Amino acid sequence: MPRPLWAGAISFGLVTIPVKIVSATEDHDVHFHRVHLADMGRVRTRKVCELDGEVVSQDEIGKGYEIAKDETVTVTDEELEQMPLPTAKAIEIAAFVDAETIDPVRISDSYYLAADGQVAAKPYTLLRKALERSSKVAVAKFAWHGRERLGLLRIREGAIVLHSMKWPDEVRSPDELAPREVEVGEEEIEQALQLAERMTIKDLSGFHDEYREALEDIIAAKAEGKAVPAPAEDGGKEKGEVVDLMAALNASVKAAKESRGEDGEDATVHEMRPSKKTTRKAPAKKTAASKKSTASKKPAKKTAAKKRSAS
Repeated sequence: MPRPLWAGAISFGLVTIPVKIVSATEDHDVHFHRVHLADMGRVRTRKVCELDGEVVSQDEIGKGYEIAKDETVTVTDEELEQMPLPTAKAIEIAAFVDAETIDPVRISDSYYLAADGQVAAKPYTLLRKALERSSKVAVAKFAWHGRERLGLLRIREGAIVLHSMKWPDEVRSPDELAPREVEVGEEEIEQALQLAERMTIKDLSGFHDEYREALEDIIAAKAEGKAVPAPAEDGGKEKGEVVDLMAALNASVKAAKESRGEDGEDATVHEMRPSKKTTRKAPAKKTAASKKSTASKKPAKKTAAKKRSAS
């Protein structure tokens, strides 16, 4: 089990559940050191006091807040831990909401909550089953790393997951970023939906970090004194090139079908242009004229039949 990052309790009404927070994700990134290229010596960051120019150690560094120019107050870790907050050592469930009402933009880091000891087993299971049987998630408040945070509790494979969330006022409005209104035809929308359908998969287990793999290949090659792998040819379009949207969608749908072993011949969809009202009325007039012509011819045939019977 990963090293616990925090220990406290979930406060669920009058129920208290001792828990430990462990990270739900792992870091697989390739990390570099900063080095002096002349001799490969490590370049480190030194913490220097700007007043006396002395290098200070970590135990000489504290938290300070500037309340006015040249006036700073310090706040110790002990003072932060002893703040009179109900969430200081608890994840306090404040409400329950429908899961689909949560905006994904607000979700940040994810953590697992592990039951801390046998005494936590029953209340932990109780909360887990309550969340599993409902379509709701729990909204909670907790204090961590010097600030109070908003959290979301849900269930993943039998474990309670804590998602750190942004406060409502921390999410920017996208109004200024939306593009100006443009017309998009129904045909284009249908083709985009068809492409999305062709690209639908059951899960994300097949995805992997290709950048990291390529970076590891470069590092391995340099370590063995070999040539760095050549970059892949860029078959993409130049930046700024105007793309025919319908042609691109058609080609994308065809490629998606071929990748699944399907026949891609029926992927082409032609753009439908709106017809004018005058052109829609013209066929109706022509039909009416043809009906008149047919009606006038029928009596002539009947007269000819009478003449033959008379003779």
